[in-house]
Formats: sequence, C-alpha cells, structure tokens
Amino acid sequence: QVQLVESGGGLVQAGGSLRLSCAASGTIFSINVMGWHRQAPGKQRELVAVISSGGNTTYADSAKGRFTISRDNAKNTVYLQMNSLKPEDTAVYYCNALLSFRGSPTRYDWWGQGTQVTVSS
Repeated sequence: QVQLVESGGGLVQAGGSLRLSCAASGTIFSINVMGWHRQAPGKQRELVAVISSGGNTTYADSAKGRFTISRDNAKNTVYLQMNSLKPEDTAVYYCNALLSFRGSPTRYDWWGQGTQVTVSS
C-alpha cells in the first residue's frame, strides 16, 4: 500500500513562512515527478510547483520568487518552502507523485490527503 503523507501546514501571519513536507511510503519502484497543488474554498485545485527526479522545477506564476520546491530522492520526500505568505495563499495543499511499481511500466498519479495552510492578514 502506498501512502503520501503531508505535514507542516498551519496558521501563519501574512509575510511569514511555512515548510511543507510530503513523504511517500510503500512498495514503490520509482517516482518520476512530485508536486504540490492547492485548493482554496470555492475554487478549483491548481498547480503550485512540480519537480522531476532530476531536479527540474516548474512553478505557478503565483509561486515564483516566494516558494521553493525540493526533494530528497533517497527519502521519497518532497518539500515546499513558502516565504512571504499572503492571505490568498490560504488553501488545502496536496502533494502528488507520479510513481511506478516493480515489474510494471504503468505510472500512477498518487495523491496525499492534504494539509491546511491558513494565512491571516
């Protein structure tokens, strides 16, 4: 059984920082892309940032210059350092991983349960 478990969310004042972590566990053969998405109340889920196994990154415009995604391949863990947080960053943050299992070429898009980030003004 595969699990993606997020941590690090919470309540922070505008201008503050948070660091989210997401650890993947289970009988995983390999993980290609890992990423962070978020969903605010009444809005669709949106991409925040993704990172490949080789370290290539892509950010949403809203995250550029403030957020940094990184990963530890040995730990199957992805991080999101969020600085200069704004009230509009308030959302549930989800991590996902494009992963495969030994003996199968199929890649699966696995999601965590989400962690709440609330930024007060």
